[in-house]
Amino acid sequence: MPITNAKLEFKTLSNIKISHLHRASLEIMSHTGMRFHDEEALSLFKKGGATITDGNIVHIPQNLVEWALRCVPKNIAIYNQEGNPAMGLGEYRSYFGPGSDCMHIYDINTNQRRKAVLNDVVNGVRLVDALPNLDFIMSMFLPSDIPDDRYERQQMAIMLQESVKPIVFVGMEAASTIHAIEMASIVSEGIENLQKYPFIINYVNAVSAFQHNKESVQRLLYAAERGIPTIYAPGNTRGTTSPITPAGALAVGNAGQLAGLVLSQLKREGSPFLRSNPGGNTLDMKTLISLYNAPDGGPYGWDLAHHYGIPIFGAAGCSDSKIFDTQAATEAALTLLTNTLGGANLIHDVGYLDCAMTGSLELVALSDEIISWLEAYFSPLEINEDTLALDLIHELGPDEYFLEADHTFNHLHDDWQPTLLDRLDYQRWAEAGEETLEERANQKVKEILKTHRAEPLPEKTQTALQNIVNR
Repeated sequence: MPITNAKLEFKTLSNIKISHLHRASLEIMSHTGMRFHDEEALSLFKKGGATITDGNIVHIPQNLVEWALRCVPKNIAIYNQEGNPAMGLGEYRSYFGPGSDCMHIYDINTNQRRKAVLNDVVNGVRLVDALPNLDFIMSMFLPSDIPDDRYERQQMAIMLQESVKPIVFVGMEAASTIHAIEMASIVSEGIENLQKYPFIINYVNAVSAFQHNKESVQRLLYAAERGIPTIYAPGNTRGTTSPITPAGALAVGNAGQLAGLVLSQLKREGSPFLRSNPGGNTLDMKTLISLYNAPDGGPYGWDLAHHYGIPIFGAAGCSDSKIFDTQAATEAALTLLTNTLGGANLIHDVGYLDCAMTGSLELVALSDEIISWLEAYFSPLEINEDTLALDLIHELGPDEYFLEADHTFNHLHDDWQPTLLDRLDYQRWAEAGEETLEERANQKVKEILKTHRAEPLPEKTQTALQNIVNR
């Protein structure tokens, strides 16, 4: 279940400031322009009324942006592989899942960082499939034991075989999206069924707001033509690919995402499109490391993104810590809270460590518990005769206690209960073995990996998927 209406009255930008940022983005799009390194994209832009200078700098007029905003869906229905509704992306509904392509893993057996292998992809998908508060699957790890020209197809096959939850897939080459849609169509028994009940989302990272590389643009266009939802998130790092000031970074990032939106609608009107927080990442100027959890960019990007009513992609449950430790837990909780308050719809990267270089299955498990806590915290307040309990209040008055009342007994199980966080007093905790949070998370992950398996796909389907992997 999503966390719904979590934002309530939380808003950080006035309408005047949002208008300033919007106008700045439009000026960047029309005056500065941005390079698109793809001939089909240039042709579509030119046909739509954009101006092309210096070979491939596209200048997009305001009316074209406004047209695209009218065309794009404001809500996107995503299903699971069985054709059942799974996520309704839009407004302030938040869903959660892991990330993709960490090169390393924080090993649950050795507590050491090592290169990720294919079995780590399997374990990551199985874990997320089992955890009740994670809503979608991503590959999580980049397997070092699989050739570069094959690993993406291998990741997709594993995600299809090890879970029925929706899939967000990534890719480095233009063919990545082609293969992923073909494989998902096999499971759906045809592209028509996949289009009607989409359970995959195409995640595209262009180089930057100003440089839209050929492979990313082609992945966007291929999915748009077929009506497959696409996240288009050009890279944006304050101080390198955009100004270091948060306002400047917001304007540039917003312009790059709106340009991708226009292109998707030029390819096919009404094609489902997701954007991300336009504020971008923070670069630590002491080390030139891109940071996940710095507060400097602020919450402003959520307000700007929601201004357009388009479903939003976020990143949370992640940390710049190198291991699963107190810093990891702290930053995971902070980012999950702030993304939820911001109303991000599709929140990924749960379980990321080390500036997105390392994945932790234990952090995934802990984040699942944090999400459960947030779901309870943001649940709507129910007010009725029973919950107000005025008759009981009048009956017991100021001199009695409510502990032994039937009303207390009837409702005591309504409260949220943890599975990893400890609530015992010191003596009982010591008598129970003095287990730390890290130890409990480790045990939970191991137990899930030992016992949980998704229902296998039909043998014929598995063979067809493997044929694509082996190409």
